[in-house]
Amino acid sequence: MSRSTLRLTVAQALVRFLAAQYTERDGRRHRLIAGTWGIFGHGNVAGLGQALLEAGEDTMPFHQGRNEQAMVHAAVGHARQLDRLSAQAVTTSIGPGATNLVTGAALATINRLPVLLLPGDYFATRAADPLLQQLEHPVEADLSVNDTLRPVSRYFDRVHRPEALIPSALNAMRVLADPVDTGAVTLALPQDVQAEAYDWPEEFFADRVWHVRRPAPEPAELAAAAQAVRGSRRPLLVAGGGVHHSEAEQALKAFVEATGIPVASTQAGKGSLRYDHPADVGGIGHTGTAVADDLARTADLVIGVGTRYSDFTTASATLFQEPDVRFVNLNVAAFDAHKLSARTLVADARAGLEALTEALAGHRVDEAYEAEYRAGKERWEQVVDSVYRADDEHAVPTQTQVLGALDAVVGDDDVVINAAGSLPGDLHKLWRARSRRQYHLEYGYSCMGYEIPAGIGVQQAAPGTPVWSLVGDGTYLMMPTEIVTAVQEGLPVNLVLIQNHGYASIGGLSEAVGAERFGTAYRYRAPDGTFTGDPLPVDLAANAASLGMDVLRAKTVGELREALATARASDRPTCVYVETDPTPTSPGAEAWWDVPVAEVASREAATSARTTYERQVADRRRHL
Repeated sequence: MSRSTLRLTVAQALVRFLAAQYTERDGRRHRLIAGTWGIFGHGNVAGLGQALLEAGEDTMPFHQGRNEQAMVHAAVGHARQLDRLSAQAVTTSIGPGATNLVTGAALATINRLPVLLLPGDYFATRAADPLLQQLEHPVEADLSVNDTLRPVSRYFDRVHRPEALIPSALNAMRVLADPVDTGAVTLALPQDVQAEAYDWPEEFFADRVWHVRRPAPEPAELAAAAQAVRGSRRPLLVAGGGVHHSEAEQALKAFVEATGIPVASTQAGKGSLRYDHPADVGGIGHTGTAVADDLARTADLVIGVGTRYSDFTTASATLFQEPDVRFVNLNVAAFDAHKLSARTLVADARAGLEALTEALAGHRVDEAYEAEYRAGKERWEQVVDSVYRADDEHAVPTQTQVLGALDAVVGDDDVVINAAGSLPGDLHKLWRARSRRQYHLEYGYSCMGYEIPAGIGVQQAAPGTPVWSLVGDGTYLMMPTEIVTAVQEGLPVNLVLIQNHGYASIGGLSEAVGAERFGTAYRYRAPDGTFTGDPLPVDLAANAASLGMDVLRAKTVGELREALATARASDRPTCVYVETDPTPTSPGAEAWWDVPVAEVASREAATSARTTYERQVADRRRHL
């Protein structure tokens, strides 16, 4: 019996296949590959470039990028905004375009966010050998620069023959739609294979729906977890990014309202409860709130939900200090559920929370414990009020006052994006998240340059939603290029650009560890050769304007408030530029972070810092 076939190039077949892939969860269907980002070179222009042109925008929307890394960031922002149920593809040429993908791929995989990478590759036939930009290795002839993507991809394949695309593409979709194994997926495409024709079975292009599962907890694990909760006096729940990915916010709310257990959040989990919920005690760990970290130190049971327990969350294994503290970890990934020698509850976050709430029916923490953490929450809110408040409308704002001004302008559904510098710490401690997607911090990789392209991806995923990309001058200089894309696409991303003349966060850390802020300021060289002269005369606002943004300069607190309100009302990409008062106004760290200090040094700053380090590292423990 003969099968119907279509004669297409490999690139044409891939584009048509991708357009027919869908995810489904809870009865809702999403397009799995919502569009393709691309920058073309000789390695993909005649293959995927031609195929995308032939397919047209209705089949596969195309987005023109300016930097390959930034295209991945945009795709990641899009995927996170849509709960990982929809992704985007990114195509580049062989060579520097392909290797520029590596940072973005690492960010995606570390944060468990799906993105499909389609870099060109060398000739499979070796007809042109070596071709332009090909890596020649003396003993591994099949090696290419794309192999740098292997360790940062959740799935990698090089499609050497047309028929090999079928299993490779299906495996790629399987990983992208998987709630545990997702991340960057790389299909390296030799440029001659991209253009090669093949007779494809028509069923390869039929609509295919990938069900995103919600595994329920195993009964024995559920019973053990419930017993641990019932036996605890001071339980604390740590909400991670898995709460958002699973859309488990309402299940979490029902759980804490039934049990009275307080909730602290990681960077990825912030907003799992609305900030004004009585059980929300804010961020946890090195950048956490005083109330959350105090509760963590005295907790006898920590319930981790959808968290991978990064060093910031655990304060480098010094935070959970109660001698008999134990852990229950609810996580869809067994790898994370087993961390800290925990009782495991391997399940979807929403399904697990619903089951645990039912298993704990009638159980509630002691009233005195509730009163204690609620009082601590009230004290912390007063701290936030004090650092947000600006008594002089004509003064130059501090960074925390910038956040206070923004807090007064945003609506409940606005999205605030950040990734690196001193802002993540201030935001984790201070930001009052009002909805499940408002707080968008990329802190798994903390990648400078993420914010602007991610804002574009979020705006594509949620048209009509005000989006704010918050960046310092150091981050802005890393990757402002996608401003041009926002202008081209008419995406009204708002950029809040804070000028503080250098790497403020690392400058502070450098001082704390005895490196004396070496190499962290953007200044002229002084006569002694150090970078301690006058600030550089760069005008980043003028740069943003030259790339097509509307720019509002704010010199005072009052001007800042007006500029933010104007930006939010605008239908164009708008930059609010503000030079801040560098006086530290953020509350200090409530918990430690392990950055090893020189064990021997000739300078007093380093020797003093080492003494402090040795005192703090003594509190580190392994939970067994």
